[in-house]
Amino acid sequence: HADPCFTKQGGRCRRMFRNQYDTDVTTWSPQGRIHQVEYAMEAVKQGSACIGVRSKKHAVLTALKRSANDMSSYQKKIFKVDEHVGIAISGLTADARSLCKYMRTECLQHKYVYESPQTVQRLVVDVADKCQVCTQSSSSRPFGVGLLVAGVDQTGPHIYYNCPSGNYFEYKAFTIGARSQAAKTYLEKHFDTFADCELEQLVKHALTALKETSQNGDINALNASVSIVGIGPDETFKVYDGEDVQKYIDLLDKDEIAEAPAGDVMQE
Repeated sequence: HADPCFTKQGGRCRRMFRNQYDTDVTTWSPQGRIHQVEYAMEAVKQGSACIGVRSKKHAVLTALKRSANDMSSYQKKIFKVDEHVGIAISGLTADARSLCKYMRTECLQHKYVYESPQTVQRLVVDVADKCQVCTQSSSSRPFGVGLLVAGVDQTGPHIYYNCPSGNYFEYKAFTIGARSQAAKTYLEKHFDTFADCELEQLVKHALTALKETSQNGDINALNASVSIVGIGPDETFKVYDGEDVQKYIDLLDKDEIAEAPAGDVMQE
């Protein structure tokens, strides 16, 4: 049987290497690319979708959960980090748990030293620095997970995206994961109305965008998660799963949200 890794050229067999520049994360390709970092970013695209949106008072995360088979439970997608911040993940869940543990430790240390909650941007920068270190050492690999960080602090609600490359961006609305382009199109049409939305309407927007990413267009209490955090003292970060999320899914059955003027830019 012919070996697909060999080809006959000039009467002799020569080995075909798939890519000689992706053996470790410190090797540059002639085009100026680091392939292992790109592979980590590709892992984020393979994960199930997550949506993050914010208004002047709230930040909302929604995520589509997957199960390995009919007999298994659904994989957790949203993690609480502190009372004022949490994350939705797309990619390798094991890597996400490691980063979540690091974020929780940072929040605890900040609260112990300064007796105040860690600011959202400072926490995001710490995680970005940790991810970036893994892109310049041959003894490690990049984290294969993207994080949508939702939180509130003195400056209001925030949605950030942490990339495996070490980059981070703040958004008014964003989506990551498989088939996220359809959700992104929806968010681009409506994001300029999010700032003044009430909580229920904001959650409805997030779930409608999430529904766009579902393969069969179906989201339910089993495969969807919602988390909410607000600027009020009683609006700490809370994750809704199972029966708790049903009341928000029922919002989709109500009148459709009116079309808003299309926006040009989501990123801040």
